[in-house]
Amino acid sequence: MEPKTLFDKVWDAHVVEKIDGGPSVFYIDKHLVHEVTSPQAFSGLEARGMKVFRPENTLATPDHNIPTENQHLPIKEELSRKQIETLTANCEKNDITLYGLNHPYNGIVHVVGPELGHTQPGMTLVCGDSHTSTHGAFGAVAFGIGTSEVEMVLATQCILQPKPRKMLITVNGELQKGVTAKDLTLYVIAKLGTGGATGYFVEYAGSAVSSLSMEGRMTVCNMSIEMGARGGMIAPDQTTFDYVEGREFAPKGTEWTKAVAKWKKLKTDEGATFDKEYVFIASDIEPMLTYGTNPGMGIGILGHIPSEKDIEPSELPTFKKSLDYMGFNLGDKMLGKKVDYVFVGSCTNGRIEDLRVLASAVKGKKKADSVTAWIVPGSKQVEKQAKEEGLVEVLEEAGFEMRQPGCSACLAMNDDKVPAGKYSVSTSNRNFEGRQGPGARTLLASPLTAAAAAVTGVITDPREFL
Repeated sequence: MEPKTLFDKVWDAHVVEKIDGGPSVFYIDKHLVHEVTSPQAFSGLEARGMKVFRPENTLATPDHNIPTENQHLPIKEELSRKQIETLTANCEKNDITLYGLNHPYNGIVHVVGPELGHTQPGMTLVCGDSHTSTHGAFGAVAFGIGTSEVEMVLATQCILQPKPRKMLITVNGELQKGVTAKDLTLYVIAKLGTGGATGYFVEYAGSAVSSLSMEGRMTVCNMSIEMGARGGMIAPDQTTFDYVEGREFAPKGTEWTKAVAKWKKLKTDEGATFDKEYVFIASDIEPMLTYGTNPGMGIGILGHIPSEKDIEPSELPTFKKSLDYMGFNLGDKMLGKKVDYVFVGSCTNGRIEDLRVLASAVKGKKKADSVTAWIVPGSKQVEKQAKEEGLVEVLEEAGFEMRQPGCSACLAMNDDKVPAGKYSVSTSNRNFEGRQGPGARTLLASPLTAAAAAVTGVITDPREFL
């Protein structure tokens, strides 16, 4: 038999029909739905007189546009209220499981799926959200889809999809102390650029990747999309099985034993080929920070923004435009730059492990008076755990503001907006112009780097805090 990559194994097992010279009819095991990209899809279905084909394979939770304060009160913002009412009505009408606002399982869709055991190795998952690639950390093929495709999956449990090319990114060696999964992914994106993986599905491998916790692996796969990839995945191993075992919707008893035996085969065969391969050395990575208006504009915390001589002449005008927006200059060093806001949360870094890292870094310290710090757990489960573990107490004593779960200031669809001209060190995934609010200036970083900035009020090497 011809050796196969992990991606081939999962992809090929879900192809219902190949269309000559065209896409494949591709079966979807789990369809995740939120309030922003689903209303038109449900309306389209209704207009055709169709029902949801397999409601038991669909799971819904509002997250993008929900308020992160006073969730027990009626939603004040009209659009948000309407979107959540519409999602609730659509789920009721179609027998879809909904973790609505205030449900103990509510939260960001890409946090909820894994922590409840809905996400499992070898699955195919889609959602009307680009960061669906998060679930690839389990050895699943997971990717974001558009609203018309949401309708297609609701109607047929399948999607028309061309098979992407395959890329292998290997990170060998050991990460330095204070260097996290977020730094690893920002480093790779800085090396490859925001279009470096366009058209590819990426498998991450190497000792630095296999040493990561599941939460770290989710962070890496989450940001695959930021270098243009269709998705990212990591082969399941004992770390994966330990994480999934015992979770609410994971297989139990003999089903569990059978599942693990199957999952152990989900790895790239010896001799399988990729269309493109990159190798990086873990010890080259230091805490990372972005300085521009896309996630590829990143440097090590001790580094300088590139000078004119380091930039391709054709790229210089857009590069300068980005720096003008950020209020930075060519050649600037990042250490010591002023910070106004710190945001820890999102589907990239809003998990319990992220809050533990943050709390341990700031314990016994105080937030700088000049910084507004929002800590937004990724789900009700994370919020509950953070309270039980005493993390909330530690963070509030340090002057951090704990919010309720939601996407929050990652994309500023709700009230959590960074004001124009202000600098935000954010653990989220995108730093586009206006992403965190009109005129907001976003510097992407790890929870550890965010903690250091919150306490000192300026960009600080987080390794000084360890």
